[in-house]
Amino acid sequence: MRRRQFITLLGGATVAWPLSARAQQDGRVPRVGVLISVAESDPEGQSWFKAFMQGMQAVGWTDGRNIRIDVRWGDGEVDRMQKLAKELLDLQPDVVFAVTTPSVKAVLRETHTIPVVFTLVTDPVAQRLVESLVRPGGNITGFTILEPEIAGKLVQVLKEIAPATARAAVIFNPDTEPYYKLYMSSIEAAAASFAMKVFEAPVHNRAEIEAAISALAREPAGGVIAMSGTFTTVHRDLIIALAARYRLAAAYPFRFFVADGGLISYGGDLRDTQRRAAIYVDRILKGAKPADLPVQLPTKFELVINLKTAKALGLAIPATFLLRADELIE
Repeated sequence: MRRRQFITLLGGATVAWPLSARAQQDGRVPRVGVLISVAESDPEGQSWFKAFMQGMQAVGWTDGRNIRIDVRWGDGEVDRMQKLAKELLDLQPDVVFAVTTPSVKAVLRETHTIPVVFTLVTDPVAQRLVESLVRPGGNITGFTILEPEIAGKLVQVLKEIAPATARAAVIFNPDTEPYYKLYMSSIEAAAASFAMKVFEAPVHNRAEIEAAISALAREPAGGVIAMSGTFTTVHRDLIIALAARYRLAAAYPFRFFVADGGLISYGGDLRDTQRRAAIYVDRILKGAKPADLPVQLPTKFELVINLKTAKALGLAIPATFLLRADELIE
């Protein structure tokens, strides 16, 4: 699949008076608010924050020395994220870094003036978060998680690793993944090309996840596709465990699902995205406007397979498919 390519505008001078310079003039250290939708105890969420902090240090910012960074964790709860967004905005940050769609929307309900840099957001144009990828407009810009068309790739890799799969349930929470229809059109098109049936399995809590997957397992040749989103990330332990219990092949959007025991994933390198986001935060602190910074697509994608899980499911993976993998987890 060909991905749209955009020129990354990371160079060039700016005529705006840098926020960092203004902060130094009034004796105040620049401040960045960070809102991450998952729990603080989530190792993957911690890796995102660590990658962002590494990116900030790489461009010259050190928390506690020349910048103040306040971080809040949403625990996957929309109401909590809204409360935390207000809490962060009350601190009057110079920039807000928001990770995932629910976090971004929570922040935008509180401000349309303070600059916002986002990551892990699906199609921000379709969600009306920005006017366009090239010219975002307003006070927000950032890095998309992937193009909806990439979701169809999950159908392809699921069929390749488990050819007997004839139907698959797409797991998502419509409250935290309101963009699900963007994915479904791509998933349905890909499924049709493989003579597979896919259907929506909207869930709102762990009990509904269990009910949906156990119902799927009552008939043979079933599979699971976990949609990219905060909910599936927070509850990945249960989704992975149920897929194993019912011996269902399952495809996931990111590596960390496979590292935790999932079968296969295809998606962007999320840590790379967090590091790149620090560059935009730095540019805004030095005077750039979010409206002038183009929204960027992922630049690194990875196919990851858990060989132990494949063996437990009795799957014989073709050598050619294994060679295509970026990582094999044993």
